[in-house]
Amino acid sequence: MDVFMALGDPVRRSLLDRLARGPQRVVDLAADHAISRPAISRHLKVLGEAGLVSADERGRERHYRLERSGLAPVSEWLAGLAPSPLISESALDGLDLEVRRTVRERSTAEIAQPTTTEETA
Repeated sequence: MDVFMALGDPVRRSLLDRLARGPQRVVDLAADHAISRPAISRHLKVLGEAGLVSADERGRERHYRLERSGLAPVSEWLAGLAPSPLISESALDGLDLEVRRTVRERSTAEIAQPTTTEETA
């Protein structure tokens, strides 16, 4: 299952919101929704196929938890939408180097040449 298809359903997004706070049982997840536990289980199965949740067996119960690594395709897609900087970092590094060199040369030149007030005193 594609991550984006899995996230297309509001119930599944709501389940992920809840699981982001910590592992939950199906019965706890179903308490927040007006749909049956089997329906919640089917949504969790879709999320599991997309790599967004996993389940741990604890006795007779299954505890679901969010798999944050499954959201990587979404994060990468969103990062691709961000605008690129107008000026590259390498250009700014070169400007920084030039400013530092100019400041150093001027301070060296001021030390070498006395000011006009010192000459008249």
